[in-house]
Amino acid sequence: MVEAALRSLLESREHDPFHLLGLHRDGASWFLRVFRPYARSVAVAWADRAELQALQRIHDKGIFEWRGELPAAAQPPASYQLVVEEDGASRHLHDPYAFPPEPPADDLYLFNEGRNFQAYRLLGARPESRRGVAGVRFRVWAPNAGRVSVVGDFNRWDGRVHPMGTLGASGVWELFIPGLGAGTLYKFELRNRQSGSIAVKADPYARCFEPRPATAARVTGHSDYAWGDAAWQERRARWDWQHAPLSIYEIHAGSWMRHPDGRFYTYRELAARLIPYVRDLAYTHIEFMPLMEHPLDESWGYQSTGHFAPTSRFGTPDDLRYLIDACHQAGLGVILDWVPGHFPSDAFALAHFDGTALYEHEDPRLKWQPDWGTHVFNFGRNEVKSFLLSSAHYWLEEFHADGLRVDAVASMLYLDYSRKAGEWLPNRHGGRENLEAIQFLQELNTMVHHDFPGALTIAEESTAWPMVSRPVHLGGLGFSMKWNMGWMHDTLEYMENDPVHRRYHHERLTFGQLYAYTENFVLPLSHDEVVHGKRSLLDKMPGDRWQRFANLRLLFAYQMSMPGKKLDFMGGEIAQPHEWRSSEELPWALLAQPAHANLQALLRDLNRLYVALPALHDLDFSAQGFGWIDCHDNEQSVISWLRFARDGSFAVVVFNFTPVPRHDYRIGVPRAGAYRELLNTDSEYYGGSNLGNGPGAMQASTQPWMNLPASLTLTLPPLAGIILAPA
Repeated sequence: MVEAALRSLLESREHDPFHLLGLHRDGASWFLRVFRPYARSVAVAWADRAELQALQRIHDKGIFEWRGELPAAAQPPASYQLVVEEDGASRHLHDPYAFPPEPPADDLYLFNEGRNFQAYRLLGARPESRRGVAGVRFRVWAPNAGRVSVVGDFNRWDGRVHPMGTLGASGVWELFIPGLGAGTLYKFELRNRQSGSIAVKADPYARCFEPRPATAARVTGHSDYAWGDAAWQERRARWDWQHAPLSIYEIHAGSWMRHPDGRFYTYRELAARLIPYVRDLAYTHIEFMPLMEHPLDESWGYQSTGHFAPTSRFGTPDDLRYLIDACHQAGLGVILDWVPGHFPSDAFALAHFDGTALYEHEDPRLKWQPDWGTHVFNFGRNEVKSFLLSSAHYWLEEFHADGLRVDAVASMLYLDYSRKAGEWLPNRHGGRENLEAIQFLQELNTMVHHDFPGALTIAEESTAWPMVSRPVHLGGLGFSMKWNMGWMHDTLEYMENDPVHRRYHHERLTFGQLYAYTENFVLPLSHDEVVHGKRSLLDKMPGDRWQRFANLRLLFAYQMSMPGKKLDFMGGEIAQPHEWRSSEELPWALLAQPAHANLQALLRDLNRLYVALPALHDLDFSAQGFGWIDCHDNEQSVISWLRFARDGSFAVVVFNFTPVPRHDYRIGVPRAGAYRELLNTDSEYYGGSNLGNGPGAMQASTQPWMNLPASLTLTLPPLAGIILAPA
């Protein structure tokens, strides 16, 4: 029996190395067995004994053994050291198999139940000490593996050297390797139980990776970063975000700004340049496209392989902590894009992890996401839920993120998403809804809102799925907010029309109010709309150069004055003329041209007005915060409305979507008296023709108009919006 077990060890098939290796009692005596395939000799130094005792080589492939009596002082749990002669040198080493696994039963139970929200503390690689000996504890979930080993530079990437032990029926494997520490590169080598196939995989719970294109994980210790954002965190916990201004600047960290030689800015360099820029433009939050580790630059981070690891492109995990901390101390919130819907099929990562469909489905009708050539997470598997919920928890807990923007939610909700008839599998009721994904999203949002008061979850959900941003206890998915994709597409399609034709598409401006308060909406002008042949925002605008800039000013003012929180993708604020290119920085030299600098000035003033004027943000999610003045003037392509705050204050908003100035244009207003123009996108300061109604006050008469008790006569500048308020 022992001979067969040793053969399985030599053939790298042994699933329980601890019963073969290390120190064991054998009747009245003891034996110590060591497997060191590259050693010339091995001896043991017992505790409290100076002399060494040589181990006998019992197999030419590197199995060494000692048998005999032990002095009382050397008996377990006292440690011993091996003296190994290898590569022409002699080293004193602690034996990994002197440290049996120490399974944390409660944590493993919760992990297997899908309720361990901090599985990143249970699994992965963590430096620790056992019986006073420093090393690294490795754990990985691979229930269908017949053998799992830790491999790295420390063992020549040889899977024979450090096989792991199993933790019962949990499917988790563990090994503590003395002498290793932070910075160690490692992977896991797994042999499938049925097929015998071998794969070398990255740690799903790794907290750091070596720079691409290499894919090994790097051991990281507990961070001793000293956070300075306690005041921010305290304010956030009390933050009434539903009634607060929320204006988000979306960036791709790799292409916002680069060094002249093409190198990325590091997290710390971004802190020095990005934060003052965003503060100057008066945005309230920065949203980073995924910063989780990913192998392919062209995926923009949306095909993550490191669900617990900040990408090493820009620095270390503590460098990212520094960036987020600096944002908070500067009064800026940070939202991270997060991708729990799918993962790439790279052989080194999660796909077919232990030789079976572990994180994904086995059935191809459930497994593939055809749009991106990726695998869909199996949301019905408890351990996968623990993995994903822990990932969300990790970014909020360890990096103090203020929210997660959840990517591609629609692809999670529908079993037939981007699939033809016969290519998808109905749920148990015969429907197209992914019941397991729905439950996962509800659990995710419940956890985030309970554990991180004031943190936001924002769904990128492109369909009419009901109650995305309504509480779970009412039957909703529980997100804080949802991107209003319908508003974005309707608005951009309208703006692309030549103004002479806009009167035939007026409903694209008005339709959104029919559903505007069914969800807590964010109005996005996102990265998806300026790539893949969709053209930049400026390039979408019709007309000559002056009209294109005027239309773009009009678009931004329309977005900022409509109900809903706001999101702008980088480059739009400088009127980037070409599509976003992820391989190069934004064309900052454009700001030397007045038209581009003037547009940036408009965005700055729009944000400042949005933040300062409660009527523009206080009731973003309530029908009481909005009222039409006139939504029917399609012949002149003019539209006007009121925005209200809870205290009764209001703003008047009027837009002229044609290049024809409108003089003596009468609108209704809530009361007579003096009004002043707060913002006019046609101001010469923004590059306009400077036609308007200021700087002095205008008087609204008591003449009723448009079902309102008073009225105001205005000059409407061409292709422009104006915002007014009582003086």
